[in-house]
Amino acid sequence: MSLRRKIYEVIEVADKDDHDSLIYDRFMLVCIAASIVPLCFKETNALFIWLDRATVTVFIVDYLLRWWTADLKYEKSGKWAFLRYPFSFFGIVDLLSILPSLTMLSSGFKLFRLFRLNKALKALKFLRYSHSFELILNVIKREKRALAAVCVLAGGYIALSALIMFQVEPDSFDTFFDAIYWAVVTLTTVGYGDIYPTSEIGRIVSMTSSFMGIAIVALPTGIITAGYMRELSREKWD
Repeated sequence: MSLRRKIYEVIEVADKDDHDSLIYDRFMLVCIAASIVPLCFKETNALFIWLDRATVTVFIVDYLLRWWTADLKYEKSGKWAFLRYPFSFFGIVDLLSILPSLTMLSSGFKLFRLFRLNKALKALKFLRYSHSFELILNVIKREKRALAAVCVLAGGYIALSALIMFQVEPDSFDTFFDAIYWAVVTLTTVGYGDIYPTSEIGRIVSMTSSFMGIAIVALPTGIITAGYMRELSREKWD
């Protein structure tokens, strides 16, 4: 077995019988948890700085190893696999978890200070080791056409509701973006109450949007839930 193949089998999420990979997974989970600890405190001390530097070094090595072995993960992509990994979901998450801390490793990375706002994205690295999230991703892939249709329906209704409200409530909505914002929070039945209609027609449109929002939000929930149950059944029989 080649070195690259061995590294690939270790860094990939482990099966139950893969001892080396299980150890690596647990080590990475500890590093991810440790990298999040400083974010829970407003003040920074020497321990937190050291912890951030140590964990980001681990994340950089992990990212480079996954990039180096990308062609083993995406075998059908051939050489394109080395471009596919950086733009995959977890490739982007891995990169964003590294960039915020690069300024702490060296002053030469001042360009990446903008990404310091994204430090909380490190928590997304936990998802790689979540079997439930893997199932949900499989469901989304299988039901992508139905979910895309729901997204188009929701987007169309948001645009239509915003356009109507922008016309009937010119005093309440200064810009069309305000109307879009109102339509989104109404469709999702959040309703912050910072922007609201005052005329009778506007209130009727608002009530209609709220009722439609319940139906539209329920559609993707039902699709994903049904697909999730099918995935669980498929795993059980396999």
